[in-house]
Amino acid sequence: MNYFLTYTVYVLILSVLMGISTWKLFKKLGYSPLFAFIPFYNYFIILKETKHPKWWAILSYLPIVGPIMMSVFHLYLMKKFGKNLFKDQLLTVILPFIYMATVNYSKETELEDENDLYLTEEEKNAQKKDTFMGSITFAVVFATIIHVFVTQPFGIPTGSMERTLLVGDFLFVNKWSYGYRLPMRPVAIPFLQGTIMDTGEPGNPKDDPKSYVEAVKLPYERIFQFSKPQRNDIVVFNYPRDSVHVSLDRADPYVKRLVAVAGDTFEMREGRLFVNGKPETVLGDQEVQHRYIVNTGSQLDIPSLYNTFGFLPVQEIPNGNGFIYAFQGLTNKTAAEIKKLPQVIDMKEDIQPKGESAISYRDEARTKIDTTNSIFPINSGWNQDQYGPLKIPKKGDVVTLNEKTLPEYQWIIKNYEHNSLENKNGKIFINGKETNQYTIQQDYYMMVGDNRDASLDARFFGFVPEENIVGRPMFTWMSLQGAFKDSGSSYQAPFKVRWDRMFKATNTGEANKTSYWWIAAMILVLFFGWEYFMKLFGKKKKEDEI
Repeated sequence: MNYFLTYTVYVLILSVLMGISTWKLFKKLGYSPLFAFIPFYNYFIILKETKHPKWWAILSYLPIVGPIMMSVFHLYLMKKFGKNLFKDQLLTVILPFIYMATVNYSKETELEDENDLYLTEEEKNAQKKDTFMGSITFAVVFATIIHVFVTQPFGIPTGSMERTLLVGDFLFVNKWSYGYRLPMRPVAIPFLQGTIMDTGEPGNPKDDPKSYVEAVKLPYERIFQFSKPQRNDIVVFNYPRDSVHVSLDRADPYVKRLVAVAGDTFEMREGRLFVNGKPETVLGDQEVQHRYIVNTGSQLDIPSLYNTFGFLPVQEIPNGNGFIYAFQGLTNKTAAEIKKLPQVIDMKEDIQPKGESAISYRDEARTKIDTTNSIFPINSGWNQDQYGPLKIPKKGDVVTLNEKTLPEYQWIIKNYEHNSLENKNGKIFINGKETNQYTIQQDYYMMVGDNRDASLDARFFGFVPEENIVGRPMFTWMSLQGAFKDSGSSYQAPFKVRWDRMFKATNTGEANKTSYWWIAAMILVLFFGWEYFMKLFGKKKKEDEI
């Protein structure tokens, strides 16, 4: 069943529940009971009768926003019939159609007289409080609409894109860059990605409560896709091998550089990236980094290096009278400067040799492969510096399946394109039929971090399906050094606000970007000062009329 048909069924079910639980109330309001069953129009009537903006009715069934607005509309309806107590409001929110049905079928339910002349001071204060709460609710709904349907904020917690994007950069991502991916879990808590909080084992999201209702789900659909992801774009996508969230739009968001598109051939030689046999194109705003091992005769002044070069994650290991420093990632320029330091005895780039396979295990007996931290595919014999060549699957490609190629395509067949897959005695079965071929159903991409040796990227988790792509970062709206701790570094970055990075565009390819902080400041002044200016204007107009 496609997205829009499933969505229509979802709306019709809610409309039937609404009608069954409120038709008598609509009759007492002076309308045909049938109107309680008509999607959108039923809420239009409620808003009309309760003197609220009638256009709010269009928000009734929007994913994520809809459940919030429906709860608000249900509260409005219940207040029309005198259900103003806290217990009434609580039951209306948590058991909407059940509680409204008890009110609907009660013989004692009658419309309340809303004449302001007879209101007590306590009731007038309650009205003011309701108006204030309504304003807060609508502000939350407006922010949710922007968050769900336009742009979403993301933070950079790890150094995989250093020094192009820094740890502590906070980005706004354009969800329409490659077509808008419609929400797949329409009932969810706004602003939360996958889980509500870390309540169980620390750092283990599998035992944490989910921020969405898993049972209410819609299939993948992307609309208005006028452009495809392009090579060298910085892209935000959902982690493709998430074992916690079945819904791909709820999987952890990652940000990497798209280095190879569908149909390209990707390769790493001695830690250097090649696409279709040619060295990668390094853009003006891209700073590729590599891991270096430095031997020194005495301890380096790391805080002083931070003042010069910014935060550089490093592990410091005493070595006799000297020290060994493993820098997580240095640009060629920074590496050359550090090499000149008087304490440095020797310095070399840490490159894994060819033939050294990068497979991790979850147990000491080395019987359980840790696929998250092992190179993809696990039978390749590759590592992160000596990788490929690997062809990126393209929609329509017919691939050959056998014992050697199956690890490369099994995630695509089973997890990304939702087929049953079995390997019985060397024979491969897809959806119960024996075969040695498979036709790829969507485009795939290769996402790799600019900080090559400190990036958990497509070299580990494999191809990224097109359906996992969220969008392109637009600009950095906040940048805080020291906002996230680096567990792999002996030293931590001192906290500071990086003003020079704020409100600068990403994905331009330009080395020197313009900061648009002044536009942001104007928007904030208008947003927070609009009501003040309108009141001031209204007051002046009234004085002029007098």
